[in-house]
Amino acid sequence: MVRRASDIPHGSIALRDQAGAFTYDELLSASATIASFLLSGSDDLAEQRIAFLVTPSANWAAVQWGIWRAGGVAVPLPIGAARAELEYFLDDAEVSIVIFEAGADSLANEIAIDRGIRSASCDDLLAGTLQDLPAVTPNRRAMMLYTSGTTSKPKGVVTTHAAITAQITSLVEAWEWTSTDTIVLCLPLHHVHGIINVVSCALWAGATCIMLPRFDALAIWQLIAEGSLTLFMAVPTIYMRLIAAWEAAPPAQRAAWTAACSHVRLMVSGSAALPVSTLERWREITGHTLLERYGMTEIGMALSNPLHGERVPGTVGRPLPGVSVQLADEDGQPVPDGTSGEIEVRGETVFQEYWRRPQATAEAFRNGWFRTGDTAVVQRGMYRILGRTNIDILKTGGHKLSALEIEEILRTHPSITECAVVGVPDPEWGERVAAALVLRDGHALALADLRTWCRELMAAYKLPSRLLIAETLPRNAMGKVMKPAVTALFVAEGGNQ
Repeated sequence: MVRRASDIPHGSIALRDQAGAFTYDELLSASATIASFLLSGSDDLAEQRIAFLVTPSANWAAVQWGIWRAGGVAVPLPIGAARAELEYFLDDAEVSIVIFEAGADSLANEIAIDRGIRSASCDDLLAGTLQDLPAVTPNRRAMMLYTSGTTSKPKGVVTTHAAITAQITSLVEAWEWTSTDTIVLCLPLHHVHGIINVVSCALWAGATCIMLPRFDALAIWQLIAEGSLTLFMAVPTIYMRLIAAWEAAPPAQRAAWTAACSHVRLMVSGSAALPVSTLERWREITGHTLLERYGMTEIGMALSNPLHGERVPGTVGRPLPGVSVQLADEDGQPVPDGTSGEIEVRGETVFQEYWRRPQATAEAFRNGWFRTGDTAVVQRGMYRILGRTNIDILKTGGHKLSALEIEEILRTHPSITECAVVGVPDPEWGERVAAALVLRDGHALALADLRTWCRELMAAYKLPSRLLIAETLPRNAMGKVMKPAVTALFVAEGGNQ
């Protein structure tokens, strides 16, 4: 990516944020300075894990590139994570340097100091003295993103420079990115959606990425109204918020926003199932049929509706360039069209390993194919997602969560003896985190009090928003909690708001 940036015409704008515009030349210069600071006289970071907690901005991109140019592995941390979560990420990744924002009361910096880990602010990084940078080969580890899996703790998904390049070039080809494109980032930068689909594709193509520090519906509509955006990518929850903002606006404002949508050539939805009602309402407002696609942290994007041609609501299209996809039965044998099977993916876009988890890595593959854990069916050549093979993985507002991780935390509450966390279908969020609890004798617990207690231990998007108090949890003969039965209880009884 850095080599491509060197060939982009001087003066081309790479990024815009609240501080102003930054050219590709400035991004290259800043990342070289950051890399030199991180090296501190050494020849190569040699795949040391470098964690950074930086608000979406030009600084974020410069830090990521600086880590790569120094030979390190970039570990972006989630904004708003609780202390226990950050401690886990830093410990599990065996981080050697933590980068934080200058002037911010950085929890990551506090944790680094407590653990004796080297830390630096973005301002410190930019005060480095230039030195020769190492030659980083494509097969080296480049990035580690944490994703919830079938265990109670998130796993570090390690991708190489070659895999990241393959993920980017597949999308650049399929969605026809060019240097004339402009996109806005309104997604978190610890997920593949924002990092690869938005920022990395833009910088690979020589395009411009406008980086917002957080999602703001009115700010998005204003950018659309200015007529500068050519692409927009978001999760279903964001489209619902944009629809609500449009409907709340005065008629003249609505008309102006709708007319300005004609300047955008492509709008994409992903990271969670898109309700057909949302797709249809968005089409009524903007004239755009959202392009739905399918991917995950371990593989980047694998399937996409076409840029040109019919986009079928409720489907995620066909395999992207350079990606092989099949549906397999329980024995790993391909199934015919019209028969459901587990989505399996193979190709250069696939991740290298789960960090320090060789058994989990081995179990994730079968006959050379990565097992996604999602079930789908092919109808008229288009893939339709039917559900997740592993019911302990929840998707809410574009976030992928582990029910087991949340349960482990809930069990430490002094009033709780047993618990089961499930996803309850929700038209706005995809799923709501729902907790069924068995309490100790004489104890009571309200949802608001539980959420307040949880805020110190987990990110806001993981907090239960539905609560059910039960005398016992439904279990099978082996004593295992039957999650479908728990979900049915919430559907039948509604749960507490």
